[in-house]
Amino acid sequence: MVLRGVRVVELAGLAPAPFCGMIFADFGANVVRIDRPNAPDIDRLGRGKRSIILDLKKPQGVGIVKKLCASADVLIEPYRRGVMEKMGLGPNILTKDNPRLIYARLTGYGQDGPFADMAGHDINYLSLTGLLSMLGRKEGPPTPPINLLADFAGGSLICALGISLALLERTTSGMGQIVDANMVEGTAYTGSWVYSSQDISRLWGKSRGCNLLDSGAHFYNTYETKDGRYMAVGAFEPQFYYQMITLLGLDPDLVGQMDDFDSMKKVLEDKFKEKNQKEWTEVFYGKDACVTPVLTIEEAPHHPHNTYRGTFIPSSTNDGGQYEPRPAPYLSRTPGSVQERAAPLQMEERIAESFLTKYTKKGSDMTGKSPHNNKMEDQMVMPPPPPVFEDDFPSTHSCVFPINNTQAHVSSFSSLMK
Repeated sequence: MVLRGVRVVELAGLAPAPFCGMIFADFGANVVRIDRPNAPDIDRLGRGKRSIILDLKKPQGVGIVKKLCASADVLIEPYRRGVMEKMGLGPNILTKDNPRLIYARLTGYGQDGPFADMAGHDINYLSLTGLLSMLGRKEGPPTPPINLLADFAGGSLICALGISLALLERTTSGMGQIVDANMVEGTAYTGSWVYSSQDISRLWGKSRGCNLLDSGAHFYNTYETKDGRYMAVGAFEPQFYYQMITLLGLDPDLVGQMDDFDSMKKVLEDKFKEKNQKEWTEVFYGKDACVTPVLTIEEAPHHPHNTYRGTFIPSSTNDGGQYEPRPAPYLSRTPGSVQERAAPLQMEERIAESFLTKYTKKGSDMTGKSPHNNKMEDQMVMPPPPPVFEDDFPSTHSCVFPINNTQAHVSSFSSLMK
């Protein structure tokens, strides 16, 4: 895979950092996640990663992280400004030992500024970009679009892009650098088109919920069907709108695209309630009308297009549903693939040294990954990496296996070593 041989150290955090690390694991990087002792297990983005439990409040834990980073290519840290420095793991220290290290800092507000030390979540970061003010229905409050825009689009993906750019630049300079990725700026950057198109009055000239792309227009909206389900309508261009109106059995001359939006919505609302979702899906199947069914999370993996493309694959864990998205984008020669998540390792001193020896060995790839078939239809969940201590500590095999809960079923290494 394209990132095979790249070594990533990820400090455990909430959703943005784990997803960023998972992207690298999906495309072949050797990702080691540092978990905190007795921390609640809320991460569902640990596939393909090796997890170790370290107490970073103790010198030994900090020392192990330093040794890992001394031979790593990338560090992903999700803490607020100054936390890493207080632990003695700031960029000035780690990059001194390893000038090639890409030190990625993924935060809400960035490394400086009035809000740098403040707590926040997706909705807070989104609110500061101005984008949240544009989301919602007419005469209603701003509506948060679950935690996808800031946490994952503006956070995880932008951070992964920054790391990839830094790795590419390092091939010529030989030097690492700090990646300051934060969710406010990342989300704002993701919304570049929205900012640059504000002068187009037909798009954004009215209040929230009254514009062409924010549910204000009847041709870009969702409609309830006879069975209480919904259809998504995106018939923005005139030719698509004409096709939609015709397939609905309406007269295009009587339902003009730019006629009064509210009255036209009522016409479409009444029409869509004449059939159930399945029937409307059949009507619009294969037609250029930009009308599709609103699927549930459970239904999406079984949609004909998604099954043909292999968009979803059997889940590598039993944490959530039975399916999870396949790594994207698809690369023709070096596609990503999914590995199961392995159990975390309690890092006693002796075992930690063995781990470090294997991890820091030049050219080491502890993931157990082999080149994968390039055919798209062959994408599948790969088996978990072999135990890290397979050669050194055969008696600990039962402690390293794929499990549902990363904090569960971990035997005491200290008792095993006695």
